Amino acid sequence: MKFCIDITLLPNDEIPIYFLWQKLYQQIHLGLVEIKDAQGNVPVAASFPQYSEGLNHLGCRLRLFASTRDQLQQLNIDKWLRRLKDYCHYTSIKEVPQSINTFARFERKQFKTNIERRARRRIKSTGESLEQAIKYLKARGFEDKETKLPYISLESSSTSEDSTNRHKYRLFIEKNMVNEPMMGVFSTYGLSKTATVPWF
Repeated sequence: MKFCIDITLLPNDEIPIYFLWQKLYQQIHLGLVEIKDAQGNVPVAASFPQYSEGLNHLGCRLRLFASTRDQLQQLNIDKWLRRLKDYCHYTSIKEVPQSINTFARFERKQFKTNIERRARRRIKSTGESLEQAIKYLKARGFEDKETKLPYISLESSSTSEDSTNRHKYRLFIEKNMVNEPMMGVFSTYGLSKTATVPWF
């Protein structure tokens, strides 16, 4: 990863940071979907320079990496962030400092104990509302697994005009520090189970 773009969110009293993360990452995800290959992999990686698991937040900055300048140009960040220009600032493409010797891996974590996911499965077979399905599961002692991982709330994409076909979900992000760069593939969230990005 030799090139990067920094995106800084600009929250204010009326628009909180978590709302801006939701809007920003929805757009980034759509942009990455557009440049994915046949296997669903993308050449652009995401990093969160102000990530803090202990404080359960991602900070105000997103850094996008790619191996070549062309890969970041292909993402066409201007197109995807046009509607958010009052709420974020982003740099031009710049080279990653060659002196970096620390690396991080940002990975999506999914929890099988997510009560909403279980409830949606139940809805398909019973026709209950989401509230009814959650109430049913809680009555049987089902509890969400607690995590301190930072997350971004997103909305699923849908080809339908009917917004009721969409649902919100949490994209939990785990950071692991490593001493050596590792190759691998990145998802349409810019995350990877194996590949690393420079940490600075």
